[in-house]
Amino acid sequence: MYQLDQPWLLAVLPLPILVWWLVPAYRKTVAALRIPFFDEVAEAAGVKPTEGSIVPRRNWAQRLLAPLCWLLIVLALARPQYVEPPITKTEPQRDLMLALDLSQSMDTRDFRDPAGQTETRVAAVKQVVGDFIKKRQGDRLGLIAFGDAPYPLVPFTLDHATVQLMVEEALPGMAGPRTALGDSIGLAIKMFADSKAPEKVLILLTDGNDTASRMPPDRAADIATQNGIVIHTVGIGDPDATGEEKLDVAGLQKISVATGGRYFFGQDQTQLAQIYTTLDEITPANQETLSWRPVIELFHYPLGAAVLLVLLYHLLAWLGASLGERARAAP
Repeated sequence: MYQLDQPWLLAVLPLPILVWWLVPAYRKTVAALRIPFFDEVAEAAGVKPTEGSIVPRRNWAQRLLAPLCWLLIVLALARPQYVEPPITKTEPQRDLMLALDLSQSMDTRDFRDPAGQTETRVAAVKQVVGDFIKKRQGDRLGLIAFGDAPYPLVPFTLDHATVQLMVEEALPGMAGPRTALGDSIGLAIKMFADSKAPEKVLILLTDGNDTASRMPPDRAADIATQNGIVIHTVGIGDPDATGEEKLDVAGLQKISVATGGRYFFGQDQTQLAQIYTTLDEITPANQETLSWRPVIELFHYPLGAAVLLVLLYHLLAWLGASLGERARAAP
């Protein structure tokens, strides 16, 4: 739509009329023919001498162009603009990191799907996490895989298809047979370092206990708390197992409580799906929508038209005068 940014300047349109009406005409003293018997001539004519003035005659072009140019100049001062339709931009207000345990124990076939069929832990995780990713359209997602050490698979991105693809291609043991739980939290903290999002959430899924970290999980959780990172932990292993395959429930609970998150335990795919549904509810979509309308300035069009009209008038006047002089000079 078209608009004037400073429409109040249109109030100066009648200014030339006010000047012509209120300001006296310009007068200038010039040399004239003097005769000694001027007073006698005036007396004989019955007139009283007064100061005179020469009023130049204006042609029709000047009468038309003067108000038109003034109108164009005032219009340019009022700054005409074209305001384009609103443009909206949605910015994510949350960065959400998924840390998946891909140690060798994730290949254990002890999970049951909704049909009651037994499947591997990693297959259940892929299905549930994939569905969770599809629901997080408003968040930037990142992905970490950890085993003997943590590995950043996907940095924070809105390209959820890439995150989905990396989850689908994850294989048990690809990161090593052991579990570096504390180091995976430390890597997530590093990846959150450049994040400008007001909310930072880490969802940590594991089926064992920490056996390979150089940084203790409780120390990593304290650093995450200092950096405003909330950690939700999900355990899917066997709490009654022994050794490396034993799920450290107490440790996972301590991590989540320390950072203001929650701990969940899933025994089958249905329970795991319910866990991620709960996570989706406690981390609702949080976006900031920015809207602005691009403005295109148009003042140069009326201003340029006024300048061109004046130049065209003077060019035509010069051509007319030149042709007149040539006609008079011709024999």
